[in-house]
Formats: sequence, C-alpha cells, structure tokens
Amino acid sequence: MSQSKVLVVDDEWNMRNLIRVYLSESQCNVAEAKDGYEALSKMEEESFDLMILDVMMPGLDGWEVCTQVRQSKQIPILMLTARSETKDKVHGLSIGADDYLVKPFAPEELVARVEALLRRYNFVEKRNQSSRITTNGMTLDVEKREVLVNDSIIDLTPKEFDLFKLFIKHPGRVYSRDVLLEQIWGHDYFGDVRTVDTHIKNVREKVRKAGLAYNPIETVWGVGYKHKEPDTTI
Repeated sequence: MSQSKVLVVDDEWNMRNLIRVYLSESQCNVAEAKDGYEALSKMEEESFDLMILDVMMPGLDGWEVCTQVRQSKQIPILMLTARSETKDKVHGLSIGADDYLVKPFAPEELVARVEALLRRYNFVEKRNQSSRITTNGMTLDVEKREVLVNDSIIDLTPKEFDLFKLFIKHPGRVYSRDVLLEQIWGHDYFGDVRTVDTHIKNVREKVRKAGLAYNPIETVWGVGYKHKEPDTTI
C-alpha cells in the first residue's frame, strides 16, 4: 500500500500516540488533532486519505465534526468510542461515518479496518476519475447519464439516475434518507422523506426487469441504504 495520510482526532494524547504506533508499520503518515476545532482547521489546510475520529470530545464532539466534514469531503471516517450501544453506531453511520470501533480495541483490528477503508477509498477514487463505470453486469455512463444492464439502456428518471450514481460511485457507504434527500433533492426540499424509498424501489424494479441477477441497493435496517455487492443474497 502506498503511503496514506491519516488524521487522528482525539482529546487524549496517549490514545493519539498509541494509534500512531499501531499505524507505523502500515505506511501511514499520521497527523494529529487534539479536538474537533483543530481537526476541521487541518482538514481545510491539507488533504487526508482517512480520518480516525473520537466521539466523546469536549467542545466540538465527533458527531458534529463528522457532520461538518461530510458537507464537503468524502474521505473515509473511522469513529472511535468507549460506548458500545447499537443506537450510537447507527447514529454514526447515518451521519456519514464509514466504520465504528469500540475502545478498547486490539491493534490488529484497528490496522485491518484502516487498511480496508483505504483500499475501498483508493478504488472509489480511481472509479470516479472515469466517466464510464462498469461493475458486475452494469455500466454507468456519467456524461451521457445512462445506465446499461446487459448492454440495454435502463429508462431512469433524473433523480433515479442521481441516486443510482451516488451508490455506484461509493460502494459500501451507508446513506440515511436525510442525507440522500439533502444530496439529491437539495437543502430546500421539504417533501416526504419516504420519497427516497419510492425512488429506490423504482430503480430496483427497473434493473431487475432488465435482467440484473442481484439487487444492487441494500437496505441497512435502522440506518438507510448502500450499494449491495453481487455475492450477497438478494
């Protein structure tokens, strides 16, 4: 793996130093921020490939930092917390976190999760550089705004295409309905949040009728939706 820039955000020096040591053999260039304000400042000053973000920090907590970062950046975010409640994990995923690790954690697990997120991010970055994306029986042409299944064009509405493109370009990322409404329909949309469900249902039905052998959009119960890999059950 080529050297990646990782920003570690935690109000405890011992934890930041520990993570730096853990990642020292993973070819990661680690920068540190002691609170949420410093993290956001560093994000404006330079680019990072991944953020490791503690939830419970004084002042600006990890939830708010994650929310603000997601307004403009798509880097992977791994959240750390001493709280193991499912509702906290669901909340982190719903506001844009990519993964969640509970303290205390084994060094091997941290490194494995970081490397997995970086692999996915690098794959997505390469995919986004191309206007034509082919994956598992589907082709998405960004410039022509076309989706093809088995070489046949699928008749998607503009919003259906935008939803599908978002999922295909960011495989594995979970999007809540609120985030999808904001990114696809815009800040000024005041309609029913269930319109997201309707559009996703339509996309699923159209690609199924075109002969796609799997459901490309997975429901993540209690959170939202994500791109579904073809080797999982329909």
